[in-house]
Amino acid sequence: MTDSPPRRLRSQDWFDNPDHADMTALYLERFMNYGTTPEELRSGKPIIGIAQSGSDLNPCNRHHLDLAKRVRDGIRDAGGIPIEFPSHPLFENCKRPTAALDRNLAYLGLVELLYGYPFDGVVLTTGCDKTTPSAIMAAATVDIPAIVLSGGPMLDGWHEGKLAGSGTVIWQSRRKYAAGEITRDEFLQTALDSAPSIGHCNTMGTASTMNAIAEALGMSLTGCAAIPAAYRERGQISYRTGRRAVELVNEDIRPSDILTRGAFLNAIRVNSAIGGSTNAQPHLMAMAKHAGVALDPSDWQTHGYDVPLLANVQPAGAYLGERFHRAGGVPAIMWELMQAGLLEGDCPTVTGRSMAENLAGREATDREVIRPFDAPLMDRAGFLVLKGNLFDFAIMKTSVISEDFRARYLCQPGHEGVFEGTAFVFDGSADYHDRINDPDLPIDENSILVIRGAGPLGWPGAAEVVNMQPPDRLLKRGIRSLPTLGDGRQSGTADSPSILNASPESAAGGGLAFLRTGDRIRIDLNQGRCDMLVDDTEIARRKSEGLPPVPPSATPWQRIYRETVTQLEDGATIRGAEDFRRISATLPRHNH
Repeated sequence: MTDSPPRRLRSQDWFDNPDHADMTALYLERFMNYGTTPEELRSGKPIIGIAQSGSDLNPCNRHHLDLAKRVRDGIRDAGGIPIEFPSHPLFENCKRPTAALDRNLAYLGLVELLYGYPFDGVVLTTGCDKTTPSAIMAAATVDIPAIVLSGGPMLDGWHEGKLAGSGTVIWQSRRKYAAGEITRDEFLQTALDSAPSIGHCNTMGTASTMNAIAEALGMSLTGCAAIPAAYRERGQISYRTGRRAVELVNEDIRPSDILTRGAFLNAIRVNSAIGGSTNAQPHLMAMAKHAGVALDPSDWQTHGYDVPLLANVQPAGAYLGERFHRAGGVPAIMWELMQAGLLEGDCPTVTGRSMAENLAGREATDREVIRPFDAPLMDRAGFLVLKGNLFDFAIMKTSVISEDFRARYLCQPGHEGVFEGTAFVFDGSADYHDRINDPDLPIDENSILVIRGAGPLGWPGAAEVVNMQPPDRLLKRGIRSLPTLGDGRQSGTADSPSILNASPESAAGGGLAFLRTGDRIRIDLNQGRCDMLVDDTEIARRKSEGLPPVPPSATPWQRIYRETVTQLEDGATIRGAEDFRRISATLPRHNH
């Protein structure tokens, strides 16, 4: 029996191709101009890309510029060659009209980079909300060995001796400011105090959620997601991630080996247990679609609704990222789920071991922050999936239903879980801000605030605008939230139990387009229904009037985005992009 010849690496077709000396010379030549040697690139060692998401334009990920040095050290020590390159910046707080517009653009760019250049594997640096799904979507499409390195949350924020969670404190302070309880300067200071260090949101907003999801999927080293950005362990796991990236190439472990249906169901359950962001729904749907995994919107309720809330972290709980990490982080949450039989432990991971093996001995060390499965903060903490004549699909995050909200709207004797109210409809956030405090608009505690024109087509990009606050006059009376619904999204740091991600959106002809202020809406959480109480004849008449107007596309990409995007129910992906899978199996054509 003879040994089989060693597997040729993808990069060798560029740098060590005996059939194309001319092309090899062309590919090698310009790498020499900053001191790289031909011996390195022709050594047969794996070339590992570092997809750099950090920049001055993305403060949440900026420290990856420094962490990449430790990644490089790990790659070198494991026998690989690092090549760092920039990926499209995605900064949630600052990109207008919404960062969601650019998730698919970042995905496209990374696919082209990973496919068209001589990479054998890649380290995906993530942090801010959409850097994680766009990177995993691209890795699933190209299917070269890949591993996620999250940047970690900021240190805990403090304001006047109390924890101040990034994002969450802004929504809370907006209400206080509108109610006249704090000044404008005090409002601004609470926000500034919530961001004390490098890193992404220290709450369980979308950034922390999506990095936890990456770990739950098996795409990160165990414990990676929750390490605060400023901790020494962040640099250490960066080094280990670099080493492991080389080993993944040597072992030929690819995203297609890891991103299974079981892994995605694990991620859904983890999202419920941590009180994760509603943005996880479209992002997980998008990642599953590009991985070729069958995931249905109903899976959020079938597999995630009955999962208890275990993480006592804002906005669903009390604490922030530092203490969550010290309590055991994502592995401790998953350990609880595994002990309860709710986790598929045989799923493969980037460690080369099963998820169950990774989680051995990972029980929580702080039971105030990570609750036992049988003593949770909430028994059923997942997303409710709703439908009706207003939409075919929407979700509601139950882990942020406060006792006050439940008592006010969901506890009417004999009608528990059912609420009827009068709709007040706003066409986009500008309309909402212009009219919410109009004294002639009779909004009261029995009203439902509705926003439309906020979906992938209407905004464009699907904006985080559904968590609307009540008029100032109600806030001054102590009414901190009203039922809200819409075809846009909601910030993962928000503490509002909104009905959102409604699909199809109004701009696509969904039922919200034909709702009018003054209509009655009936929400039945027991039956998973949300309906306008308007007869079919009247709805048909309104349809003849056409759809509400949407703003014109302002850039070429906005037009392309609108022409190609699917609905939030399906992940808001590029229509047809899921046809391209495992494309690294075929090498790209030479360029000369």
